[in-house]
Amino acid sequence: MAESTYEYFKKFINGFTIPANIFSVKKDANGLCTEARIFVVNEEYKKSYLETFKGGENADNFDSDEVAKMVEGTQYWDHMPRDLKFDSLLIEAAWEKKHIHTYVDTTKMYGFWTEDILFPVEYKEGLSEKPSDVEYCLFMYTLNKDMDTGKYSSVSPDISSFVIKTCLELRNEKEFLVSMGTVTEDIREYTGAMRAVVITYDKDQRNYEIIAESHLDTGASAKEIFSDIPFEIVEGWERLLKETNCIIIKDEADLAHYESLAPEWVRGLRLNSVNSLCLVPFIHQGMIIGYLYIKNFDTSQVTRIKETIELISFFLTSEIANHMFLEKLEYLSNVDMLTGVYNRNCMNVDVDEMALKLKLNPRPFNVGFFDLNGLKSINDNGGHSQGDQLLMDAADVLKDIYKNDKIYRAGGDEFVIISFDDKKSFETKILETRMRGSDPDWLFFAIGFYRDETEGNLRLAMRYADEAMYKDKNEFYKAHPDKRR
Repeated sequence: MAESTYEYFKKFINGFTIPANIFSVKKDANGLCTEARIFVVNEEYKKSYLETFKGGENADNFDSDEVAKMVEGTQYWDHMPRDLKFDSLLIEAAWEKKHIHTYVDTTKMYGFWTEDILFPVEYKEGLSEKPSDVEYCLFMYTLNKDMDTGKYSSVSPDISSFVIKTCLELRNEKEFLVSMGTVTEDIREYTGAMRAVVITYDKDQRNYEIIAESHLDTGASAKEIFSDIPFEIVEGWERLLKETNCIIIKDEADLAHYESLAPEWVRGLRLNSVNSLCLVPFIHQGMIIGYLYIKNFDTSQVTRIKETIELISFFLTSEIANHMFLEKLEYLSNVDMLTGVYNRNCMNVDVDEMALKLKLNPRPFNVGFFDLNGLKSINDNGGHSQGDQLLMDAADVLKDIYKNDKIYRAGGDEFVIISFDDKKSFETKILETRMRGSDPDWLFFAIGFYRDETEGNLRLAMRYADEAMYKDKNEFYKAHPDKRR
């Protein structure tokens, strides 16, 4: 009597000292995985199954036969989320007879890093008859709580070379965005893609930004395309990544899968002729701070590309996190937190720089001083929260009128603007400011301004504007003595 395929494979894998199983894999006419059954498992796999998926239940004193009944003959996605990338690996190993080794961040799914090893398993003649639509592959894995850098760095020479080149580019002396642009172009070329984009993402501020892109297609830039994409779409990527370390769409079947999960996003992909896509998150301290977005890549190299971009994402994450930290520091040191306009520190630095430039190369400029009349009485009568609201309202009016100029909060209730508008344009803005800031019971600006046509003396112009503002303020208090500070 012929030995059964099951018994033969069972003896084979029980010789391994790490968790192992053999998959029976079926595919359709398009090469897509339709079945991935756990055909047989070894003893180590059974223990690992209890520890990983059953919370350690009876892991030390388990019933081997009961665990086998639970898993053997079932699809792997009966026990964990189905992963289209893993489906592809099974097809490659079982049907294309490839040897595959990957090291994957699955901490979001299982709390472990996973080292996966897949080998094709040839059917032995003389065993019980094998179905014609099935091929087999061996699957082994190890789990690590923390990333094992030795395993993660065990990559092929061409991947190592590309990663080292990327790291060197990121660590050179060039300006950050210049280096990021070069790296993005290198990634696009390496993946054979039509477009590669680096995106920063701030969930708390509810915004995202394209900071680098490279594209072959002659259509709109990524900034133009993404300007029509609401934040909610990008925010939705985080939900899709809860059970995988990256999204890879390689064909219409994958598109259809994600269409069922995020129809509005995939509708946008189709409108922008996206046939394949890699989306890799940049994760810093457990939070997504950005994405690497690769459109229409070489799908014949999925495994190599996936391994490369996952590794590169670590180095990109470090650089982007540092860049975002420095940008936040600069913002905090230059922006008034209450009103959102620039603060006195920023004004002092800018004035020093502009004063020198205007002295060396004079050109016409304007200075405007805007002080809030009656702020003290509002603080006294309505509390400081009312005073803060008045300051914010004043800043909003100035930001709306002086859209292209830098606005500084020079002191408690004083704002300063330095503008290079022509005389008529600036005076028109001053007139609008007077009209919108003329409520004696709330927002009322004391305004002083000065235009320098030829001298280029910025500090003198600021003094003249300040003196004019105080004259205007005195007129207000003559008319409204009850509001005098």
